[in-house]
Amino acid sequence: MPLNVLLTFLVGSALGWILAKLTKTPRHLQGIVIGCCSTGNLGNLLLIVFPDICDESNSPFSKLSTCSTDAEAYASLSMAVGAIFTWAYAYPLVSSYVIKNTEHSSIQSSEPSPDSCTEPLLSPSDSQISEDNSVMSFKEKIVGCIKCITSKIDLEKVFVPSTVASIAGLIIGIVSPFRKVLIADNAPLRVINSSAALIGQAAIPSMTLIMGANLLKGLQRSEMSLVVILGVVAVRNICLPLLGIGVVQAAHHLGVVGSDALYRFVLMFQYAVPPAINVGTMTQLVKSGQGETSVILLWSYSVASISLTLWSTLYMSLVSNSSTK
Repeated sequence: MPLNVLLTFLVGSALGWILAKLTKTPRHLQGIVIGCCSTGNLGNLLLIVFPDICDESNSPFSKLSTCSTDAEAYASLSMAVGAIFTWAYAYPLVSSYVIKNTEHSSIQSSEPSPDSCTEPLLSPSDSQISEDNSVMSFKEKIVGCIKCITSKIDLEKVFVPSTVASIAGLIIGIVSPFRKVLIADNAPLRVINSSAALIGQAAIPSMTLIMGANLLKGLQRSEMSLVVILGVVAVRNICLPLLGIGVVQAAHHLGVVGSDALYRFVLMFQYAVPPAINVGTMTQLVKSGQGETSVILLWSYSVASISLTLWSTLYMSLVSNSSTK
């Protein structure tokens, strides 16, 4: 599942980059386009959809006695992995375009006039020495590239509260001693788990309210063209869902993914979700493109209300047919 989520980020960002270049999106908005195409609202929508899927009598998962438990686990893992990739991968992408645009503007404003310098600053011999000193070994280039990538990852942004909570939950669920102390029915500290679950039940309606408040900003005017908005909607609601069918079906055919129909449905569903609301948070942190992001999110979620139903129906049909064979 982590590899599948990472694939949605990589392919989505590649499609977003192509879209930004084809539509000649302004440089300071290209990061927003890539961020909206790469990130997905994984956990929250899964938690909303799964209760209905497990309880529906016509659902292929209704006969599974552990449907609700497994679905909750899959949704939680999707949310945890998605949060980590969102801030470790997507946020540096979005912020880098804003930083590059700012640096480009400052360089242009400080660029000297053509008549300000009439003589070469370096003599031919000095120029040759400079070229010799600038030659780096292959190993030094690799090390410099790694340092450049790691320097752009803001650990404070990566380990936001949602990411820390997800990692802590995974550790508690995986490590047997922690699980026996906190989660088991006769666990001595089970009150902590019960209290956390009680607070967590308010997460979905709270996120829904926050989502609605952010989408309202999309009613305002922005610099984002209609072609770009339609392109992002097409990437998130057509291209990626179709890719998800191919990837998961191929993995199932090769034996990489087992015969669990619910698990394969989750893997496909991860490609069909709309952009993550965290993209709006990113634009607030970099103080650029907030209105444009809201416009994209507004139209993406409007279309997703229909497309998610259609894709979910198709996904359930595919996994049920392959399970009966």
